[in-house]
Amino acid sequence: MKKKDQPHVLILGSGIAGLFSALKFAPHAKVTLVCKADRAEGSTRYAQGGIASVWSEKDSFEDHVKDTLNAGAGLCDPEIVDLCVREGPERVRELIEWGVEFTKSENHPDSAFDLHREGGHGQRRILHADDLTGWAIEKALLAKIEKNENIEIFEDHIAIDLITEGKTFKKWRKPGRCLGAYVLNIQTGKIISLSSDITVLATGGAGKVYLYTSNPDTATGDGIAMAYRAQAQVANLEFMQFHPTCLYHPSSRTFLITEALRGEGAVLKTLRGEEIISLAPRDVVARAIDLEMKKSGDKFVHLDCTHLEKENLQKKFPNIFEFCLKTGIDISKQPIPVVPAAHYMCGGVLTNENAQTNIENLYAVGEVACTGLHGANRLASNSLLEAVVFAHRAATHAIPTLLTSRGVEPALERLPEW
Repeated sequence: MKKKDQPHVLILGSGIAGLFSALKFAPHAKVTLVCKADRAEGSTRYAQGGIASVWSEKDSFEDHVKDTLNAGAGLCDPEIVDLCVREGPERVRELIEWGVEFTKSENHPDSAFDLHREGGHGQRRILHADDLTGWAIEKALLAKIEKNENIEIFEDHIAIDLITEGKTFKKWRKPGRCLGAYVLNIQTGKIISLSSDITVLATGGAGKVYLYTSNPDTATGDGIAMAYRAQAQVANLEFMQFHPTCLYHPSSRTFLITEALRGEGAVLKTLRGEEIISLAPRDVVARAIDLEMKKSGDKFVHLDCTHLEKENLQKKFPNIFEFCLKTGIDISKQPIPVVPAAHYMCGGVLTNENAQTNIENLYAVGEVACTGLHGANRLASNSLLEAVVFAHRAATHAIPTLLTSRGVEPALERLPEW
């Protein structure tokens, strides 16, 4: 197939969901990837913990499913949970093949990789790259994308609205079909229309509506708002997950302290030294901290890892150790002041098992989507898993339709200007 005859896929967002989608579509379509800031900026690069997947012989799909359902407080879709958990290991293998360097195992003979355990997990199943997993994934996927001639990246462009059939061409037969998006070039101030056969929302969450959040400045809910204006169905928007341990410090309101630190033995304590529940699911721990803060009037609590070996802390959590040190906290000698912070949006644009929305030719993957995996609360490190599983499923579902439709001249090229 000649390049000019190739179908066109527009992907909004350059986190793990957008990058993985781009690589899945690229062998069969021309892909335009739109980034609000530079191509590496977004929530993925700041993900510390890792990606949850059944990787050890001691673990099982059934146990991972059970832990996910328990964390979701009975509001997960069991079928979605099962397919995501079972398809996870194959997607993780792809990440490894594409250059993601997860930390190798030294103390776990049943796995080639070092596996962390986080709150809500009954087993060690978190593959990680020290405490910079998100950056390791982002870096590897971007490196692969930069070698792919079929993927064009628009940096410093903000998608401001979806283009749908019903809005622009009222005489067409299928109202609501997505035709692309209007995008603002931040550098020039000009708005352009980008047409596509398939549009993929991978725009992330909305954590920046809160004072304390682990999210970067780009997490402002644009994708959900655009989809809603285009009459896409949304669900579970009330379920904003709070991470229990965000660093409380005047110079940083967004630095996350990974749950894996508690998995290695760090203990949550009040300022009076009383222990707080540590390894329950995130919503339980965050509420427990919030209750203690309200009872005492304190503005934060302590995460104490002073009883752990300094060498081990530096080795397993180098980024956290160095960042805290720069703020004047030696975590091997001093407890870390932490506070719950908005972390992950469990709801979003409603999708089915193939990441389809109710709008034809519009898919949603990653945090912007409500797949049914998370329910009322996300199990730690299931987000990166969800992103790759449903990015794969979106491409697998859309590609056959794209290829069989090439014989018809697409009306998508006749888009109006803004």
